[in-house]
Amino acid sequence: MVDYIGVSDIQRIVRSLGPAEFIARLAAEIEADYRRWPEFEKSPRLASHSPVGVIELMPATDGKLYSFKYVNGHPKNTAEGLLTVTAFGVLAAVDTGYPLLLSELTVTTALRTAATSALAAQKLIRQDSRVMALIGNGAQSEFQAIAFHRLCGIRELRLFDVDPQATAKLVRNLAAMPELADLQVVPVASAAAACRGADVVTTVTADKRNAVILTPPMIAPGMHINGVGGDCPGKTELHPDVLRLPDMRVVVEFEPQSRIEGEVQQMPADYPVTELAQVLRGEAVVRRSDRDVTLFDSVGFALEDYSALRFLHQLISAQRLGRRTLDLVPQLDDPKDLFGGTLAGTGVARVRKRRSA
Repeated sequence: MVDYIGVSDIQRIVRSLGPAEFIARLAAEIEADYRRWPEFEKSPRLASHSPVGVIELMPATDGKLYSFKYVNGHPKNTAEGLLTVTAFGVLAAVDTGYPLLLSELTVTTALRTAATSALAAQKLIRQDSRVMALIGNGAQSEFQAIAFHRLCGIRELRLFDVDPQATAKLVRNLAAMPELADLQVVPVASAAAACRGADVVTTVTADKRNAVILTPPMIAPGMHINGVGGDCPGKTELHPDVLRLPDMRVVVEFEPQSRIEGEVQQMPADYPVTELAQVLRGEAVVRRSDRDVTLFDSVGFALEDYSALRFLHQLISAQRLGRRTLDLVPQLDDPKDLFGGTLAGTGVARVRKRRSA
């Protein structure tokens, strides 16, 4: 039997801890795995692109556990009442190849994306940063707001979206969270207005194109940019001249993947970047002065999903009450007799009783 986490389960798990606490604990797990960077087998995700979106597989392994995520990105979906991004994932034991966990990752991806953003920001922002512009107020925006409030000390949010209803939704959801009572939320009329006076700028828009959300005049010395929405070939949010600013310092998750999918896809192959693992392992210092402009060019990397699946499996293993399983893999009296153990006779599988834990 394989452990299973569905949407109702992730709701229960996150509510039991609280979203901010869940994100903080997940960020710690992600950091711990990034610190083990050399132990992981790494590769860019396998992507299948169409004119309307992308479907991707994202594998990672440290030789003991293996994980993969199936994820799509279809910006047009919201017009049809569907999510832009959906995902599920599997965690497996390398020594047997058996799956240990099948989990939803639609909600969890949003949580781990925000956790990784805030984790990177902890190393890149100026320590006195308190104001964040949040440009793009769709499905990821609440998660980013919660993460930066909890992990980075952000106390004022300036919101902009081309869709006023998205901003109204974000304001409503944030106002309903008692733990954000000290967070000032200010809707503004433009991206430029949101950036004015901001210490951190988070861009998380969904259009599948080379958009220009940020331009050089909007960037102030010392600012940190958390670029989340540019995450596939032909989909960016920053004007190329932002990347050419003399004080710009860029951090990516996995350089071979980010060269294809991140903001740096707009730059020559020798454009300098630093991998997040180098920062978290203490091998590189990116911000050297309060005037440096830092960019976390976030596209999402499979190690973060590995961390999320591992964390979820730990949580449900420790909290056995309500744990759910699926008969995803046959359990046979004779492992050499797959046909006889599943399809022969009455057609009812002859399975071993599950041993007690």
